[in-house]
Amino acid sequence: MKILAIAGSNSETSINKLLVSYSASLIENAEVEVVDMNDFEMPIYKHQREVESGVPQQAVDFASKIDSADILLISLSEHNGTYSTAFKNVFDWTSRIKERAVWNEKPMLLMATAPGGRGGLGVLEAAEKRFPLHGGNIIDTFTLPFFNDNFDKEANKVSNVEKDNELKEKIQKISAVETILEK
Repeated sequence: MKILAIAGSNSETSINKLLVSYSASLIENAEVEVVDMNDFEMPIYKHQREVESGVPQQAVDFASKIDSADILLISLSEHNGTYSTAFKNVFDWTSRIKERAVWNEKPMLLMATAPGGRGGLGVLEAAEKRFPLHGGNIIDTFTLPFFNDNFDKEANKVSNVEKDNELKEKIQKISAVETILEK
């Protein structure tokens, strides 16, 4: 089983990258690739730019990674209640690939974390509404509020037992979906 773990942030110290990496480690016998948004930096989407130059290769490469995965784990950083600019730009360009649904109906666990009490709930709500319109097969969602209190960076794991158990249940759920799809 191949897992594509996407952190919707271009920060070198992304807490969402820590969360999605930990989440991916919970899936046994899986090949995991953690995506760095910095590898997909491209000009800001503009229709005129698309007409003149086409879709950048980075967007095609991102789509290819999605296509090669069995499960998507996506942890979105929240900037002003929605996606980070880095993530949104990759999403926008990928949506311009002809005859393609961005997420290609891959089963996904959609997550977010933040230092505050909402834990990225705003970006999750935005993604839950938008992603299904672009081939998003959202199996479940998870939010980790108060990241600095609920995640142990040294141990690289969720330290809040209740939230860790919740995450593990959701990981089992999405792993079970993939097992069913394989049959």
